[in-house]
Amino acid sequence: MEARSLLRFLVLFLSIALVLIFTWVHLPSTPPNPSELLDCTTNSPWCTSKNRFQPKKPNLLKKSPKLTRHHNHASDKPHHPLDPLTIQEINELRSILTSHALFKSSGYALHSIELEEPEKPLVLKWKKGDPLLPRKATVVARVDGKSHVLTVHLGTREVTVHETSSHSGYPTMTIEDMTTATLAPLANADFNRTIIQRGVDLTDLACLPISTGWYGESEETRRLIKVQCYSMKGTANFYMRPIEGLTVLVDLDTKQVVEISDKGKNIPIPKSANTDYRYSAQELHQIINLFNPISIEQPKGPSFTIEDEHLVKWANWEFHLKPDARAGVIVSRAKVRDPDTGELRNVMYKGFTSELFVPYMDPTDAWYFKTYMDAGEYGFGLQAMALDPLNDCPRNAYYMDGVFVAADGTPYVRSNMICVFEKYAGDIGWRHSESPITGMEIREARPKVTLVVRMAASVANYDYIVDWEFQTDGLIRIKVGLSGILMVKGTTYDNINQISNQENLYGTLLSENVIGVIHDHYITFYLDMDIDGSDNSFVNVNIKKQQTSPGESPRKSYLKAIRNVAKTEKDAQIKLKLYDPSEFHVINPSKKTRVGNPVGYKVVPGGTAASMLDLDDPPQKRGAFTNNQIWVTPYNQTEQWAGGLFVYQSQGEDTLATWSERDRPIENKDIVLWYTLGFHHIPCQEDFPIMPTVSSSFDLKPVNFFESNPILRIPPNLEKDLPVCEPADSV
Repeated sequence: MEARSLLRFLVLFLSIALVLIFTWVHLPSTPPNPSELLDCTTNSPWCTSKNRFQPKKPNLLKKSPKLTRHHNHASDKPHHPLDPLTIQEINELRSILTSHALFKSSGYALHSIELEEPEKPLVLKWKKGDPLLPRKATVVARVDGKSHVLTVHLGTREVTVHETSSHSGYPTMTIEDMTTATLAPLANADFNRTIIQRGVDLTDLACLPISTGWYGESEETRRLIKVQCYSMKGTANFYMRPIEGLTVLVDLDTKQVVEISDKGKNIPIPKSANTDYRYSAQELHQIINLFNPISIEQPKGPSFTIEDEHLVKWANWEFHLKPDARAGVIVSRAKVRDPDTGELRNVMYKGFTSELFVPYMDPTDAWYFKTYMDAGEYGFGLQAMALDPLNDCPRNAYYMDGVFVAADGTPYVRSNMICVFEKYAGDIGWRHSESPITGMEIREARPKVTLVVRMAASVANYDYIVDWEFQTDGLIRIKVGLSGILMVKGTTYDNINQISNQENLYGTLLSENVIGVIHDHYITFYLDMDIDGSDNSFVNVNIKKQQTSPGESPRKSYLKAIRNVAKTEKDAQIKLKLYDPSEFHVINPSKKTRVGNPVGYKVVPGGTAASMLDLDDPPQKRGAFTNNQIWVTPYNQTEQWAGGLFVYQSQGEDTLATWSERDRPIENKDIVLWYTLGFHHIPCQEDFPIMPTVSSSFDLKPVNFFESNPILRIPPNLEKDLPVCEPADSV
């Protein structure tokens, strides 16, 4: 009997050890062990980025040595009012907080520590060389089961505690929350017994923390999470081997199992064959070489510079760039140089990913709650992985690290989180060839070279690639790519011939016993446009069909642009309509071109999938910011997160939709534009076992901003200016 008990203990011990290893390796963005981080000094490996890409030919980058340096963040100092908090500042904040009365309790966790940006007018007035504006931090903490928002003044050490009780919901989960939640079921004998009964060895178990959403009063008093598990046996792609129907409800604060539901006992665990996507797991004879290696070479080095770690200068653009734990990437103070005056002109004060809403379309017991808010629940930046040089980003890319904070306040470095690079894909900036009938031999073309800022977040199974692409003609393209692995459902079926016409699979049979569930992706962007100044207006330029009068023309109809200036927020709540088209302009009514047009930018929509969920469906109440594709609100520093400040288990009463219903004046005001990229995803077999990237984008494009084509005078490419690369072998 004692031997049997000892054996059970050893099995349980090994299981917990393996899950700990799993959560360290597989859970997104797990921070280092806090004990290794207590002294983030020059001698600490966690303070230093050690994996910057070193090119084979360093001389190619001789004019940009910053691209290849090893960066020790322990000595970082802020140079700009919008620079993120440094390691030194975070350590100082930690010292201030631990001496505050609120944190004398041992039961606290810091869910976020971010720079509290100075008031916008102060930032706009600040010039390089001016004294740095006072540095403050916004801290979101949980203390003894209650949520708190604090402002900490680094200069005076003053701490201000703000009122937070007016809205439902909880702060973004910490990585520690997610890790401990996946371990909690292993301490429950009923769970372990269920796993063994389902034919899975505890040593092969992989579990994921799944946000619960909100579905009623029973969920209001506790911070809850659901845990579902998979078999890792035979593959790294455990997502394709779900233990279907088994869901564990866990209290995030007590780490206790609240409920176990197992409604999939008759559903087999899908086989591991052909699920592993790693290059090392492929048979040598299966490798497919479809093209020769390709790389863009720059003998004179890249054309961009990054000053003081965060100020990007390229071609005619200048902007501030920083990582963010919730948003991922923040682009601020974007300015473009006018080719006629040489003046740097304001375009956008601040832009970032505000929220991601991902509802799955399966109402059954183990799936109905899968309606993720990836930024507000998990932290979009926290889930950003180190980018892979030459594959995620090309040669000559610059890599920027993120400095984030563990739940105890210890700073750690997320290396190579963002890359910046120049892109040339053979695209054309502008061209014209004259017809031979004119007798003029004219053939003019200019290459299109752009600057890309990229990050990739792996939110468990799904990978999001977010690009901010700057063009020399003044256009900004914001693109989102979707890749990674589907969240799949186990089934008894291995062929569609077994399925009756009446049965709803809620998705597509992708492989034997595997269903890819239908789902949507909505990515909402915050865009504080400042077109030649902060006071702007939103104009809906509606394209209407006009009828000609009898005898007026051989034509019966034509199109007319009718401009409507939005007076209040409700005028700017836009649902895109294919057969009632419009252009959407942000203009500065007090700044005109030479011929009298107001200067502006327009939103060029893309990724126009719209949410079709019932407006009273609990997930849609929380995701009400997707009710329209475009919103415009007056600038308010407290209104930046489309799903609200506290998204986890929120009821949807503090969203962009709620703010906009106030119908505040927006004409000739400091306004914020919101745009939502949408995707409907009906999975197909090509998505198995890992998805080819699918992308969509929208543009911010100058409209009467310049007096004429701003890239008219750029030179063409000439053979003598380009590098000559010798082929390895002649054909």
